[in-house]
Amino acid sequence: MSRTTTTRKYGKSSRKERADELFAQLPGTPIKMTTESPPEGTSRATRHGGVMHTRPDVDVDVQDPVCKLSEQLQATRLDTIAPPAEERNRSMSSRILTEAMRDNGLGEQSEIVEQRSFRGEDEEDKESCHDVVLVWDDVCPAANGIEKIAEASYAEVYRVSNEHGTSVIKVIRLESPIRPQTKAQQRSGLVDEEPHSEEDMRGELSISEWLSDIPGFVVYKERYVVKGKAPKALLETHQAFHRRMKRKDPDRLQFYPSPSRYLDETRFLVVELGDAGTALEDFEVTSISQVWDVFLHTALALARAEALIEFEHRDLHEGNICIRQVRPATSKRPPSSPIQFGFSGLDITILDYGLSRATDPNPARKASEAPEVVAYDLEKDLTLFQSTHAPQCRVYRQMRSYLIHEDRVYLPPNKHVAPYPTSKTTGEPISWRGYYPYTNVLWLAYLYGYLVSHFRGDKKELASFKKETAELRIHLDPGAPRDVLSFPSAGDVVRFAVEAGWVGVGQLVDVWGEEGSPLEEAGNE
Repeated sequence: MSRTTTTRKYGKSSRKERADELFAQLPGTPIKMTTESPPEGTSRATRHGGVMHTRPDVDVDVQDPVCKLSEQLQATRLDTIAPPAEERNRSMSSRILTEAMRDNGLGEQSEIVEQRSFRGEDEEDKESCHDVVLVWDDVCPAANGIEKIAEASYAEVYRVSNEHGTSVIKVIRLESPIRPQTKAQQRSGLVDEEPHSEEDMRGELSISEWLSDIPGFVVYKERYVVKGKAPKALLETHQAFHRRMKRKDPDRLQFYPSPSRYLDETRFLVVELGDAGTALEDFEVTSISQVWDVFLHTALALARAEALIEFEHRDLHEGNICIRQVRPATSKRPPSSPIQFGFSGLDITILDYGLSRATDPNPARKASEAPEVVAYDLEKDLTLFQSTHAPQCRVYRQMRSYLIHEDRVYLPPNKHVAPYPTSKTTGEPISWRGYYPYTNVLWLAYLYGYLVSHFRGDKKELASFKKETAELRIHLDPGAPRDVLSFPSAGDVVRFAVEAGWVGVGQLVDVWGEEGSPLEEAGNE
């Protein structure tokens, strides 16, 4: 098909046609298309407000195995070492629940409590989806190790280890009483995170379930309610975490109540997840291969989630990306290969979907019903857009500015004072339920900047990386000149990486499920 001169092609010419072929069949990335064929001569790119919207119009041989990418997308491997099935499926709480029910005389027939889906249940089931209430000693007995590792949008995150393995638990305080602040806590400016209802949690839990089988996202295991006073270990790790954070940021406030204030009636929703490793903010990046892999792994994960569930993370700062060393680092083979992906041995996991947006991947029960959309309404708390306490706060404002203008116009903090402003393009109040994959690009731009500014390795390697990625960087940058087009989605960032030769076709999907390493195959091209 002919293309007009306005079409903007990215990357090196030797990779362009193969990359077009590879991504031509990606479902829904970056935008939904009608079934009508475009008229001859239609450009693959239209420009709106400096954001390039690409349309896949390349004719592809459907017998080519690469064309099966969309069918294989959910099974795509990012690395050659997949976690064992039992590690993904077995939860720490299965054993805990069994022991708790036995202690309460519930009998062997109730060995594992069935967890009901949040979708399609009547109100009675919704209110009783947690059949067993545990106490803290069930979750972190003295023999277990527990470490507070992060604070999410409205949850504290702990790593729990025992002889059976390691899990991460997100702890969300439900509506229940708690001991009042002491005078010392009041003087210190302690701000208590507001408790949440189980209804509030339903959206994030749904997204967690939808993402669980997509590589690059945390494995969802179980959820249960925990109540009562905290054990000593929980208090100690809570205090140690805040001492560590204070050393990094002396002005940091403590938003989550000390476990010393928990009462017998204090209740928490606990969500158990697979162990994702170390948060990027606590990980020292010392090699350029690590920079490449963290960025490209994250872009790939977002691209898959865009294609499968129209996903936007909307809060992807350095605390919500975790790093694991899954195999030893290797050298490029041959050194002249353009491939840059997969040599550090790192894998990433994206966490915390409290501010996220996604569309239910399951078909609607009736043809007339639209798919369920889960989205947190960020208009509920405009302080998110007014805050300047951390670099990521600028990205929140960039997202909201885009919803208002559908452009790269940036509105400063004092312009985010009234909820639900009118969209300049639709004339209607903005809605966070809409699908705006450009928000993922904004967070990838933030991630790129974070990795470069926090790199602790060879400065010459960093200079070489910045030179090679100069074109990528300018198309990521929301502050680029008006005549520079932007990536409209994470899927288009991945397209660029493939066209540039940084990511090989064999690294994206092992269509035939072979045992050989796709990294080796790509490196030998």
